[in-house]
Amino acid sequence: MDRITLTGVTAVGYHGVFDFERRDGQPFVVDAVLHTDFTKAAETDDLQFTAHYGEVAELITKHIEGEPLNLIEGLAVRIAEGILANYDVTAVDVTVHKPKAPIEVPFGDVTVSVHRERS
Repeated sequence: MDRITLTGVTAVGYHGVFDFERRDGQPFVVDAVLHTDFTKAAETDDLQFTAHYGEVAELITKHIEGEPLNLIEGLAVRIAEGILANYDVTAVDVTVHKPKAPIEVPFGDVTVSVHRERS
């Protein structure tokens, strides 16, 4: 299976269980891997036969900036389901990074990842 990979799509969102996260917001970073078949796109050299990664990045940004959720797990699922609903891909892997998570010990990053397939 062929893949389109977007890494580091970043926007400010208001997701989290704490009041200050909902009030102040923080950066969220999303990586997405779209599993698809490039055969028709490669043969025709036509954008209509592949997933437009610029549009996918905009969809991801809208979800990050959209309705706040308590859990980034829900954000990851919403993004994955949105990609499947709007683009001709077989499956998608989405990782949501929360690098400024309110954790009391030193850490580098927190991520959640989901894999969804077209049913």
